[in-house]
Amino acid sequence: MADIRKEIERRRTFAIISHPDAGKTTLTEKLLLYGGAIQLAGSVKGKATARHAVSDWMELEKQRGISISSSVMQFEYNGYCINILDTPGHQDFSEDTYRTLMAADSAVMVIDAAKGIEPQTRKLFKICAMRNIPIFTFINKLDREARSPYDLMEELEQEFGIGTYPMNWPIGCGIDFKGVYDREKREILAFSEFHRGQDKIKAIECSLDDTEKLDSLIGEKLRRTLCDDVELLDGAGYEFDIDQVRDGKLSPVFFGSALNNFGIEPFLESFLDMTMPPLPRKAGDEIVDPFTDKFSAFVFKIQANMNKAHRDRLAFMRICSGKFERNEEYYHVQGGKPIKLAQPQQMMAQSREIIDEAYAGDIIGVFDPGIFSIGDTITVPGKKFRFGGIPTFEPEHFMSVSPKDTMKRKQFVKGIEQIAQEGAIQIFKMPDSGFEDVVVGVVGTLQFDVFEYRMKSEYGVELRMSALPYEHLRLIAECPGDPKDLMFCAGSKLPQAHRLRRRMERRFPHQAQPRPRARRLADGIQISVKKDGLRRPFLM
Repeated sequence: MADIRKEIERRRTFAIISHPDAGKTTLTEKLLLYGGAIQLAGSVKGKATARHAVSDWMELEKQRGISISSSVMQFEYNGYCINILDTPGHQDFSEDTYRTLMAADSAVMVIDAAKGIEPQTRKLFKICAMRNIPIFTFINKLDREARSPYDLMEELEQEFGIGTYPMNWPIGCGIDFKGVYDREKREILAFSEFHRGQDKIKAIECSLDDTEKLDSLIGEKLRRTLCDDVELLDGAGYEFDIDQVRDGKLSPVFFGSALNNFGIEPFLESFLDMTMPPLPRKAGDEIVDPFTDKFSAFVFKIQANMNKAHRDRLAFMRICSGKFERNEEYYHVQGGKPIKLAQPQQMMAQSREIIDEAYAGDIIGVFDPGIFSIGDTITVPGKKFRFGGIPTFEPEHFMSVSPKDTMKRKQFVKGIEQIAQEGAIQIFKMPDSGFEDVVVGVVGTLQFDVFEYRMKSEYGVELRMSALPYEHLRLIAECPGDPKDLMFCAGSKLPQAHRLRRRMERRFPHQAQPRPRARRLADGIQISVKKDGLRRPFLM
């Protein structure tokens, strides 16, 4: 038991969040570089370095230079076992990001120093604040012209209602960016190497009292400005309180440039010292202690075809308590039966390595033969609690989808079902109709591009897709008869959700209004319709 506790205390599991193009994936890449997980850092665009970021493993991500799917990376650094969750920044993929945040114990919020807080950053912060997890702020791109650091911190405090404590302070910005001042060590970290950010950078340390050396490194003007800033911060800023940090009430702020490796290593070291090992999790009426010897985990992500050589499907599990051991028998709560988790793997984006054991805080991938769904709980036999809190979202965009080649119906059905099981799309079809022409619903329109690309590249199916004029789903809470007998407004339809969701949906066209003679049900009235002895939920 002592060994289990020691291993769990070494774990640090955190997500990196931001608005698109703030530098989230670049920061992830540089943390891997300084953690020794990679020897040469790539870039998101893949032009300056001819290497792509490790976490952007999808070919479409490399082509477009954006993160589309969450990635999991594990590595060792200074005695810590670190699990990084790199999340998509674009709002069209926010559903994947929200689910991934459920697996994190803390979050690193990346902010563009020139733009400040942006819309997607606000949304993601609220998700973190709901769970009261620690939030660390990395203000990026100081190598470009930037806003005043005072203005950026004030914006953080006013927008999010939390305190800020700058752990370091920038020396200039843009072409005048000379490095950062470490407030804890009370020394300057000046940088003079420029190598496209592929290698580790060596810092030049200098005390604030060494005026002569400081003037030679950053110049007299910047030295005077820095001394004034440090005096003001020490006298008028928030006091550092580690308990406030761990309660999510105070955000440590770091300044730097992920692209050029400025401030990355000090950030990583300070972050690991301040963040916490795995946190307790709520499961119904129970609070699950991560340090118990009883294994428990939940599924937060499912991904098919990560490696074309395998063509398998992985369920990503966040271990919440105890120790996982390969070949042990566990209990799938939703499935109601004992299982053995096949081929447990440690992840480094799309790379994988078979493991024999893992501990609370770790993210592992296990082979999924089709029995897992997002949100499922796995624990030891005899325990039947369920972890909750995995968010689901109503689709807002719809397309009619069918294969161009009708001879590829089998591949079409397999592909569309597997992608739907990942939670990336939702499938609907007309009652009593076949699977040749289905309706696909998504949260953001970019998901259609990813869906079409994956169907062609992974399943060999070219699609015929046409947009539909619907934008809402409404619950038909209960109906005394057959829902197909109800009268709807012109243009509305009553398709049936595929068995993955087992629900009926009603979609409304833009600005459609119910006809006066149409039969309407009050919103929120709960009723049940039984057909062939099966109770079926409906949406209106």
